Amino acid sequence: MEIGIKTKIKGLPTGSGVYLYKDAAGTVIYVGKAVNIRKRVESYFRKETGSLKTDFLVSRIEHIETIQTASEAEALILEASLIKQYQPKYNVELKDGKTYPFIQITKEEFPLVSVIRFNARRHKDIKADLYGPYVNPALIREALQIIRKIFPFRSCEPFADKLCLYYDLGLCRGPCEAKISKEEYQRNVRSIKLILDGRKDDLYRNLRLEMEELSRQKDFEGAARLRDQIRAIGALYSGTGDINYFKEAEQLQRAIGLERAPVRIECFDISNIMGNQSVGSMVSFLNGKPDKNNYRRFRIKTVKGIDDFQMIAEIVRRRYTRLQKEGSGFPDLIVIDGGKGQLGAAMKELKKLNLALAVISLAKQEEEIFIPGKRISLKLSRDSLGLKLLMRLRDEAHRFGLKYHTLLRAKKFLDKP
Repeated sequence: MEIGIKTKIKGLPTGSGVYLYKDAAGTVIYVGKAVNIRKRVESYFRKETGSLKTDFLVSRIEHIETIQTASEAEALILEASLIKQYQPKYNVELKDGKTYPFIQITKEEFPLVSVIRFNARRHKDIKADLYGPYVNPALIREALQIIRKIFPFRSCEPFADKLCLYYDLGLCRGPCEAKISKEEYQRNVRSIKLILDGRKDDLYRNLRLEMEELSRQKDFEGAARLRDQIRAIGALYSGTGDINYFKEAEQLQRAIGLERAPVRIECFDISNIMGNQSVGSMVSFLNGKPDKNNYRRFRIKTVKGIDDFQMIAEIVRRRYTRLQKEGSGFPDLIVIDGGKGQLGAAMKELKKLNLALAVISLAKQEEEIFIPGKRISLKLSRDSLGLKLLMRLRDEAHRFGLKYHTLLRAKKFLDKP
């Protein structure tokens, strides 16, 4: 048993999430959360844990399941809902005399959603639904902020009589001035409760049915809002994580005609001074964040003089030839720093490799986007989230390439006799 478990641990994810321990009968006996799932689970299987209770728990573990999340805060929500669902034998029971953070949703016309320190003796007559307990107050507040971006709610106590900053930030829909109907506000509250209960499938089903009904009623604005909520929840549960990135990626998807919002994007840049010490760089972003383990730099080998087109061709060919040989996954989108010429050079190499990958180029001066098969470049508003994402990628690729270029020049200077 132990050898099989330890082998499985090596393949566990290293991101944040929840892990479930099961016994031989398949019963969940413990639920935990972690910033790094693999590292946390490994800690249970050290020779001496220093705890008889932990040692006994480990002796019962036959299976491990994991659920990845976008953040530790989301893992906290999921952990609490799974503990409530499975009632695992080895999770520590919280004692009645102590106070723990709970999320309360009051039973009002426009319910208040907030974090409170709940004590069973002091709060006998509380008129609210409680979710928890949660061990870490800071994390549960962070998790609630994430939920609030998708389903805005009021947090004022007592009920306010005028709009506040949260309305301007899009975190409250303004029930105090009737900016949202009771029915729509209650719909948000029901969705929040489903998230806190861990009922993802029910949440999706409800939102889709409501969206279809609004479409039939020709309330396209309301249907679009529900569509955006469904997509944001998809980001939340898939590990896409940052809701802001999801909006950027979704906007970029629509602008350039991708089949789905890109999760991994790779961007290529060339750095040289008058053709000397030419280098190529490639940065990789995963869910909108730099994935520096997958950054690559290239010393140009086959091109002499100044020929950005051929240099782009070389580094694209080298990158994806290697991925083909390794059997590695390909990015959802490739971004080339440059114009039509650079894009054409990259496309030609991909075609030689029989790779049908989405690729575009971004020209610096006017921030023009060139798309294969389109004669006219695309110019997005400077405020466009999709353009900001591309510029962030391009600037990072340029920074990374310039750093390598500087390193090589310094090395050449030091190597001089």
